[in-house]
Amino acid sequence: MAAATGGSLVAATALLLGRVPTGWIVTGPFAFRPADARRGPGVNLAVTAAQIVAFWGVFFVVIPLVITALEHRWGVGLSLAALGVVTPPVVITAVTVLGAVVFVIAGALGLWSAAIMAVRGGGTPLPSEMANRLVVVGPYRWVRNPMAVAGIVQGVAVGLMLGSWLVVAYALTGSLLWNLVVRPYEEADLEQRFGDDFRRYRAAVRCWVPSVHPYR
Repeated sequence: MAAATGGSLVAATALLLGRVPTGWIVTGPFAFRPADARRGPGVNLAVTAAQIVAFWGVFFVVIPLVITALEHRWGVGLSLAALGVVTPPVVITAVTVLGAVVFVIAGALGLWSAAIMAVRGGGTPLPSEMANRLVVVGPYRWVRNPMAVAGIVQGVAVGLMLGSWLVVAYALTGSLLWNLVVRPYEEADLEQRFGDDFRRYRAAVRCWVPSVHPYR
């Protein structure tokens, strides 16, 4: 039942996005614009680090803890015990450790991608301070949006650590929102600014699934 509810949540989100105009999301302070080209890599790295601390704190700590608390309060947790299945503590521990390991690995990918964006791209991950140069090096050689991939995997990993299916559903719903709402605007901006260079890159490197051969 929990899995069905999670699937319904994702489906409802997709249906809602098809009916609601989403242009307001990327207007005002969230509008896509390049960072100040006069800033050096050190400043971009510092700004990027502040963004990551804020993002991780809100999306990987505060929101998952609130979701988990509500899950317990509403009694909608996915419990094998309720089905008469006894889960050994070692299995629960193993899932928690697995979540932590996955979080660290995905986090390293996200940090690497953000650092490359700041140093080589002359900008930050924030849409309002985007890179001034098209970044096609580092992890971007294998997948177009390594930071988005890393963030979604981290969200799922947090769900494993907390033992919360709702947090996993929250992470997957976030991926749907990003893919259907943010990505089209971001790629339209990149195409407008970088033209054929971006179009060639987009044609060669997939958005979500890493390529076998790196982009050259």
